[in-house]
Amino acid sequence: MRPAPRAGGPWPKRLTLVCAGLLLMVLGVAAPASAHAALRGADPADGTVLRTAPRHITLTFTESVGLLTDSFRIYDPGNHRIRTGPADHAPGRSDTARVALPAKQAQGTYTVAWRVVSADSHPVSGALTFSVGKRTATAAASVPDRTENPATAALYNIARYLAYLSVALLLGAGAFVAYCRPPAPGPLRTPALIAVGTLLAATVALLLLRAPYEEGTSPAHALSLSSLGHTATTRTGELLLVRLTALLPVAVLLVLARNRRAPRRRRAVLLAAAVHAVLLALTWAAAEHASAGIQVPSAIVSATLHLLAMAAWLGGLAALLRMPHRTAPLPVTVLTRFSRLAFTSVTVLVLTGVYQSWRGLGSWQALTDTTYGRTLLAKLAAVSALLLAAACSRTWTNRLARAGAAAGKAPARVPEPATGPPLPTEPSPPAPPPAAALHLLRRSVLAEAAVGVLVLALSTLLTNTLPGRVALEAADSGAPTAGIPATSVSTVPFDVGTPGGRGKVQITLDPGRVGRNSVQAVVYGPDGGLAAVPELRISLTLPARRLGPLDTRITDRGGYWAADSFDLPIPGTWTMKVTVRVSDVDQVTTTTRIRVPR
Repeated sequence: MRPAPRAGGPWPKRLTLVCAGLLLMVLGVAAPASAHAALRGADPADGTVLRTAPRHITLTFTESVGLLTDSFRIYDPGNHRIRTGPADHAPGRSDTARVALPAKQAQGTYTVAWRVVSADSHPVSGALTFSVGKRTATAAASVPDRTENPATAALYNIARYLAYLSVALLLGAGAFVAYCRPPAPGPLRTPALIAVGTLLAATVALLLLRAPYEEGTSPAHALSLSSLGHTATTRTGELLLVRLTALLPVAVLLVLARNRRAPRRRRAVLLAAAVHAVLLALTWAAAEHASAGIQVPSAIVSATLHLLAMAAWLGGLAALLRMPHRTAPLPVTVLTRFSRLAFTSVTVLVLTGVYQSWRGLGSWQALTDTTYGRTLLAKLAAVSALLLAAACSRTWTNRLARAGAAAGKAPARVPEPATGPPLPTEPSPPAPPPAAALHLLRRSVLAEAAVGVLVLALSTLLTNTLPGRVALEAADSGAPTAGIPATSVSTVPFDVGTPGGRGKVQITLDPGRVGRNSVQAVVYGPDGGLAAVPELRISLTLPARRLGPLDTRITDRGGYWAADSFDLPIPGTWTMKVTVRVSDVDQVTTTTRIRVPR
């Protein structure tokens, strides 16, 4: 019969490679974090034409937002930034952001770029336009695309992933030792120390990178005293400081506790450990999705229980794999207790997961029509595979428990002497678990742990995704979705191959979404100045649906070309075809691709 593999055998190494590959895959393909507050409305509204210049610009969001020192950037029709005072909230409205405008603004189209921080700690950015007196074709719509710094966003997201993984390993190892009571928990001390150290480093990184992440600046601003001071006054910064405070005594105890015997006051130690675990979980729940939206108190309790159950299950699996199985086989009672712990954790995960999914989605439509819903479907598929592996593990554990019970009840065979009293009965040594069942159990636990890492990665991605309820609410309100520019601006270069026959066409679709749009096009010559051409045609085609070409029917408006009404029927990546005629015989056609959101 094939013996069970050692803890340092090939299977743990393969598991490590699989887990590392999954994490690197998620980190490599993860898109920039989506905002969790959506723009519900704006005053003035996007694309409107006003008779007189407004005194204030007010944005209303689906949840409370925090303001930055540079929350508004406003550009006049000449693409010059307007000096404004600091942004503030409307009286009694924490879900608004507004800024006062100077008096006597010129006629033309203005562009507003904004950036705020949603209540669940994620930055929100976007842009919109409005016009005073009349619309003008200017370069004001080409606002620099600096919604976030890629290096800062990547470092911040990596720190968040490591923090989630570390807290799962730390709390899971603690739950395994406290409830399953392995006879020699010494092998878990090193992983626990690594988890605490990684979690401390990740928390410090999150604290330093918080201000650059909110403002969309480079990591070089992380050590700025003003940035650190601002972070310490925000709710997210306060929760990170609480996390650090709770971790420091845990790290000290793990360093000091080598191979000492268990303390006499076991209940007091377990109570203190449980309080620390809940406190750590709250630092995540109070800063993520649960902290904003509907039923906040219930959501925070649910998110805390969800994180604790996830840690007890996945971290417990890692602890179980870390324990030696060949040199010192685990008693069947340890495996049985872990099976009960895993079953309880799964029950809590299912109940809290159903509630959080309902709260985040709000409708069946959001399950397929939003990024949050599609990510949730992927997580549900992974969880189904995880439950299947867990069921296999529980089956083999029950078989081992029954085999151990049967072995314990079997009487020992004692030889009977020919004469005299019978010899005393000696207790039989405990029979080790059947090697085949133990080997199959270990394989199912390895598969369970590998799929668990994928579930953990998808859970982290969900915290970075705009909830489906909020996305549909913003879409129904007609406001542009946060993070997506309110207008689509494309610059198409052309060259007809003749002297002076070069230039570019700047094309603006307003609002650049499905439905009715206005089209404006300006032609620039080789010197960068405005150029007049005898003919300009623009059409759009959606190859994926075999739709088009749709002619925009733009006309010359004296200096620029425009069409007041052009309908884009469905979202997708459209191909824009631009034909420029610079003389009676010279013309050129070029194409570009634009994304049209819902």
